[in-house]
Amino acid sequence: MPTKLFYELKEEKQKKIIGVAVSEFAAYGYVNSSTNRIVKNSGISKGSLFKYFVNKEDLYFFILDTVTAEFVASLGEKAIGLSRELFQRVLEYSALEFSWYIENPEKSKLIIGAFTKSDTEIYRKTTGRYGVKASDVYYKLLEDIDFSSFRWEKQKTIDILKWFLKGFNEDFLESVQIDNRSFEQLRDAYVRRLTGYLEILKSGLLK
Repeated sequence: MPTKLFYELKEEKQKKIIGVAVSEFAAYGYVNSSTNRIVKNSGISKGSLFKYFVNKEDLYFFILDTVTAEFVASLGEKAIGLSRELFQRVLEYSALEFSWYIENPEKSKLIIGAFTKSDTEIYRKTTGRYGVKASDVYYKLLEDIDFSSFRWEKQKTIDILKWFLKGFNEDFLESVQIDNRSFEQLRDAYVRRLTGYLEILKSGLLK
């Protein structure tokens, strides 16, 4: 987290550093990002940067915390009024996610890069840091769903869907890294593919 000195900066300067860091990590990922470029584009010295943040990793997680908090808050507001049918809600929420990606392409690239599976220490730290938070968001999203038409108890149904979505999303995020289609095209492809698999799940979960 930032030191007290960072919060003593003028708000405009804080936003400048955050914006530059978002751009850097979105373009290069954590491993290939450069604090030299960040300080140059922010108009500060390298010594100043490390008075505001302990190290590059500290800066990275502050930026990722900031962007994911904005992402979750935005979707939380828009999720009010979604369908109370389980599978339809999953599809509608997925469409909302991609709409946010379309509206925030640079921040989206940062999030997608951070959560795309890789054999790196920073990825392991990222999943450890955000795993519980992601589960909390997932359970909150489904808390008012009517499960009376399902053949299994609520918790088992939710867990089965969660495990499916985790694997499905990891696979899709990996493919996105080498896909040149726009977010609109990716959204349409994601929803079509997800719809097909959810139809298979329905046959096993519904009475």
